[in-house]
Amino acid sequence: MSTSHEPLWSIGELAERAGATVKTVRFYSDQGLLPEAARSSGGHRRYGPQSLERLKLIRSLRTFDLPLPEIRRVLEDEDAAGPALEHAVDSRLRELGSELTALRWREAALQLVRDCPPAQRADRLRLLGTLNTPPSTAPLARFWRAWLPPRMPRRATAAFLEVAVPEPPDAPHPSQALAFAQLHAMTTDPCPGSRQPQPEVHRVAGAGGAALLYAGLVEAFELAAPQVRRARDPRPGEALDAYVAAYASAYGSRDTPDFRRLLDARLTADPRLDRYWELTAAVLTPPGDSPQPTPGSADDWLRAALRRENATAA
Repeated sequence: MSTSHEPLWSIGELAERAGATVKTVRFYSDQGLLPEAARSSGGHRRYGPQSLERLKLIRSLRTFDLPLPEIRRVLEDEDAAGPALEHAVDSRLRELGSELTALRWREAALQLVRDCPPAQRADRLRLLGTLNTPPSTAPLARFWRAWLPPRMPRRATAAFLEVAVPEPPDAPHPSQALAFAQLHAMTTDPCPGSRQPQPEVHRVAGAGGAALLYAGLVEAFELAAPQVRRARDPRPGEALDAYVAAYASAYGSRDTPDFRRLLDARLTADPRLDRYWELTAAVLTPPGDSPQPTPGSADDWLRAALRRENATAA
């Protein structure tokens, strides 16, 4: 309530002093964000200087598109610049980050449609139209969960998905957006014939062996990644030893020269998801940069190292 010496203004006078419209002042007042100081004898609202400061704060918060519930929490906080305001600003910054990412993906998609040959535009539009903006990695994760051995422990599955599913960049080059759209199409294709079967060398391990296998492969891929990044020739070493050990532990075997020869033959005979890894590398690598290592390129390097070692031993 106002004191006897405090000036009181009508809703129109408050609006004029704040540079707002009467409609705006009435809306915030009706929402309970701008309490009146008193009522005139005729029942009209009267506002004091505190209402003017509060109205200015509300309008400042609205310029950042903060929703009314957030503004209410800020106003109810004893410290106007306290935790409620900090939380509201952080929340809005996260929202803006998502909005900007979505806009960048839409821009890249529009550039892809604009720059492709006219005869391809309809197909490209359909391809890009299947993506959310920003795109989700959930379809890729579902693809791998269906592809991996059944009943694999959740922790082992999560560890493999972390390296197998590429995160879409926040500011994609059109080529990266196209590669991700193609990955999305590949992993959501309803035609069973489009899916490559899981390698026999992985299936025979069983659920328990698969957990050991994929945990070991993740370690081997991480060890090989620096070699792949530096474009070094495949060679025996710690990465290859971890790679072979992953298969040996999965099969309950020992790492021997005979096992390495047998593993090389099995790996050569099994199918590969080469297209997936090519697209993954394109998603992760802007044009002009050196290709980023993927589990696919690391596996290529390790297989070549194994082949070279066996050839040398022979």
